[in-house]
Amino acid sequence: MKTFVRLIIVILVLAVVLGGIFGWKYVQQQQSEAQRAQAPPSTPVETVRIQPQSWRAALTSVGSLRAINGVEVANEVPGVVSQVAFESGQRVSQGDVLIRLEDSVDRAALAALEARARLANETFQRYADLLPRNAISQSQYDEARANYQAAQADVEQQRAQLAKKTIRAPFEGVVGLRQVDLGEYLSVGTSIVDLNMLDPIHVDYSVPERQLERVAPGRAVEVRVAAYPDRLFTGETLAVAPSVNASSRTLDVRARLDNADHALRPGMFADVSTLAPETREVLTLPRTALSFNTYGDFVFQVVEDDQGQTIASRQQVTTGSVRGDEIEILDGLEAGDRVVATGLLRLRDGQPVSVTEQAQGRDSADKTRTVRDEKVEG
Repeated sequence: MKTFVRLIIVILVLAVVLGGIFGWKYVQQQQSEAQRAQAPPSTPVETVRIQPQSWRAALTSVGSLRAINGVEVANEVPGVVSQVAFESGQRVSQGDVLIRLEDSVDRAALAALEARARLANETFQRYADLLPRNAISQSQYDEARANYQAAQADVEQQRAQLAKKTIRAPFEGVVGLRQVDLGEYLSVGTSIVDLNMLDPIHVDYSVPERQLERVAPGRAVEVRVAAYPDRLFTGETLAVAPSVNASSRTLDVRARLDNADHALRPGMFADVSTLAPETREVLTLPRTALSFNTYGDFVFQVVEDDQGQTIASRQQVTTGSVRGDEIEILDGLEAGDRVVATGLLRLRDGQPVSVTEQAQGRDSADKTRTVRDEKVEG
């Protein structure tokens, strides 16, 4: 009898426990269904409107800056440095003296040759007076004239040799770092200093052969260098190589840039944009507003559903050229459409959103501006 009572008590306890568990699960299920029945909370997003802009197409490339005239000044004759007439980094004019070599021996030799030339000239003049009177023969007169001319040639040769002892600037420009010292003996061809003409300056770059029609003399170019990331240098193309490089299938182009403040230096690496002569109207968005993947590019367009609720609708788009942080939209959107500007990873198609703020500077659908360095994909 006692065993039966205990069994009944155990069964009742188990029934109470299981009933409590099932009851709690039922309450949780009801709460979950109630939550799912409620509308999901809206996600705050920042939006931007797609708008037309005037883009000026440009062919981008990389190049190197070089001086219009740039040489390593060296001596033609050996000698000891007797004077250094410039300072490193100094601006010089054409013909300015850079250094002088010791020239006392050459000056003495020139004086001796000039004396011989004067004597030969006097002899020649005397024979010229005697020839009409038949006091000398024609051969003697010719010999005196030849001696005088030879003496004059020796003088000119020595003067040229002496002039080489003074090294002058071959053109106007800026000298680099001095490589020689006072009293130093220089053999022929010793590097003295670099001299570069910095204003204007050239930039050499290459373009693919298929882009030949996009480059021509007189086209405007824009150049950026790492030393001045916020500065844009402008110029124009000067010449296009007449032949294509057979190994790289590229075409060499040279452009000239204004460089009055000498900010650009030879050897600098440059990003070069060759601008097209015409502009075109395009629709653009910030690159942050697009999601790029192998299945196609898309944006989240902000629209209203049938109930009037603001949602993020996934929209497939076709993109075009890229200019900095801006990208061209070829298909999928129209001017004035509003899309989510940032934070695409937290959104899904049809998710309710609340617009908290528009991206600054792009809140007008009809705003236009000129973009001058669009990248043309090769």
